[in-house]
Amino acid sequence: MPKSLFGFILIMGRRHQFALAVISIVLFVVEAAPLELQRRIVNAATAGAAYRVILLLALGYLGLVAAEGTIKLILNIYRGWIAETAILWLRGRTLATSAHQDGSSVEVVAESIQLSIVLAEAEPVGGFVGTSISEPLLQVGILLTVGGYLIFLQPLMALAIAVVYCPQFGFVPLMQSAINRRIGTKVSVMREISEGMMEHVDTDEASAAQAQRIQALFSTNMSIYKLKFTMNFMMNLMIQLGYVGIFVLGGYYVVTGKTEIGTVVAFLSGLSKLTDPWSALVDWYRDLKATQVKYALIRDASKVAVGSSQIVVVPPGVKSSLAT
Repeated sequence: MPKSLFGFILIMGRRHQFALAVISIVLFVVEAAPLELQRRIVNAATAGAAYRVILLLALGYLGLVAAEGTIKLILNIYRGWIAETAILWLRGRTLATSAHQDGSSVEVVAESIQLSIVLAEAEPVGGFVGTSISEPLLQVGILLTVGGYLIFLQPLMALAIAVVYCPQFGFVPLMQSAINRRIGTKVSVMREISEGMMEHVDTDEASAAQAQRIQALFSTNMSIYKLKFTMNFMMNLMIQLGYVGIFVLGGYYVVTGKTEIGTVVAFLSGLSKLTDPWSALVDWYRDLKATQVKYALIRDASKVAVGSSQIVVVPPGVKSSLAT
């Protein structure tokens, strides 16, 4: 297996990752267009424009969001196929390793690790392959496109939105590092539980050891939940502060005649469009760090079992892009 997670991602299909990147670029390029149409519809309505103009703008908006949704549908299905292909490769490789070992010499530890990889660990690692490159490209592109549009409309209001995101650059990496350490512990404990189940030792000491492992798994999961949802709470609080900033500054500009009501509506919709990709980007970062930990554990486990005579199962669609 490649040394790094991104090395594994590339052997799963460079061409597929490039195709996902192209679709993502097309998607974020048109992301600001619905905001402009919303602004024009509201301004046309408040300015007493002909109803025919409003209807045409509304139909244009409907067509644009339908096209955008179709592109997203294609992107998500394509990502899912790549993810499942990677999961199939990991599981097939692990099963091939197990099948070509001498049964009389296989230790319980190795068997339990292989079982854990096939049933639990392969899915999150392979699943990340589908979104590994296209997701950050898409979400960063949306942030830049929508953010640039809002700056063009009203720089000071855009600055107020930008300020609320700054604290997140500090607490998100710190809290995610703490989560990653617990994820590593969780995977190790799950492997120990699997090992204990395969030993079939029915003694008080073995039962007590399994009970302690299950309790440790519970405690680890609870600490992950606390960190994860505290992070979500802090992020949501920052976002609500952004809405307050729009209400305060936008209301002032409308009252003083310095901007149109449609601009404020565009900013409210724009903040929502910024919130979703920012949250998705943070989720991607969390998945990246967690997947790096899990991939390293799978890679290290495979080093013990892989030999020169191993047969690797290669799913359809992956063979042409595998590194030789």
